[in-house]
Amino acid sequence: MNLTARLHAAGDVRLAEEPTPEPGPGESLVEVTAVGLCGSDLHWYAEGGIGDARIAHPIVGGHEMAGVVRGGALDGVRVAIDPAIPCHRCDLCRAGHPNLCRDIVFAGHGLRDGGLQRWLVWPTDRLYPLPEDLTEADGAMLEPLGVAVHAVDLGHVPLGADVAILGCGPIGLLLIQVARAAGAARVLATDPLPHRRAAARAYGADTVLDATASADELAAFTGGRGADVAFEIAGTDAAIEAAVTVVRPGGRVVLGGIPSTDTSSFPAAAARRKGLTFAMVRRMKEVYPRALALVAAGRADVRNLVSHRYPLTSVAEAFVVANARRGLKVVVEPSDR
Repeated sequence: MNLTARLHAAGDVRLAEEPTPEPGPGESLVEVTAVGLCGSDLHWYAEGGIGDARIAHPIVGGHEMAGVVRGGALDGVRVAIDPAIPCHRCDLCRAGHPNLCRDIVFAGHGLRDGGLQRWLVWPTDRLYPLPEDLTEADGAMLEPLGVAVHAVDLGHVPLGADVAILGCGPIGLLLIQVARAAGAARVLATDPLPHRRAAARAYGADTVLDATASADELAAFTGGRGADVAFEIAGTDAAIEAAVTVVRPGGRVVLGGIPSTDTSSFPAAAARRKGLTFAMVRRMKEVYPRALALVAAGRADVRNLVSHRYPLTSVAEAFVVANARRGLKVVVEPSDR
């Protein structure tokens, strides 16, 4: 049997025993061993949806996933699981934008159950074997790392750039490292929570400020010149405003935060006068191999992001802790092996 955690409505997650799924052609059965709770999972849990997408039926959430393949050609192999299944046939896929696929299937969204269950059937070509020195929890963190890699791609970070990161949840903390790896010379990070600001310092941010920092404090980071790129990863209008404030004329603002409502706003006059370019982060492209390479080379630390671990039987507590933004990353371990 398969122990699952289904979200029925906001705050209503229920355990159930269901039949173990059977893999079909091109699929593998994975024993799920680690699932990170993402900020988007918390929107589903706390608000019953994200923007105009709402819970339509009880869904197994979780898309930051890793596990062990049971059976088939990869039997016994520990893998990270790419949660996105693009069609690879539509015009957007063929143009190199599989994250924008018109027919994409994504774990824990719509009709496709995610990783908060002991057994998961997934396309074999979306599984990435883990090196021996990476744990399965490390493997689950490759998904948020991949989002950070995609965000930096969208930011076109110049060599020697000044970069601002507004929001230091797990993706913001990973962005600090990826921006450094991409050649950023100086990094500013802001967050309202003291423990996240401390983590930002530990992960290499040069200047760390409270999210309520004034325009003068933000400007002091570059001596008034302005950051080349600003990454908004908080999901708030205040963070977007700070990004517009801190970035230089002609710079780029990358919006990666998920707001609680379906509308975001920014200071249009300032953005227009500066001639800013905005980019929106939609998950990631095919970056798992690059994320793996960064971790294997020691350029990105994913292990120290994990602050809490819970068995699947304690998934309700895990959601409460994650939603309260305690620690950094909460990981659920569905397998009892």
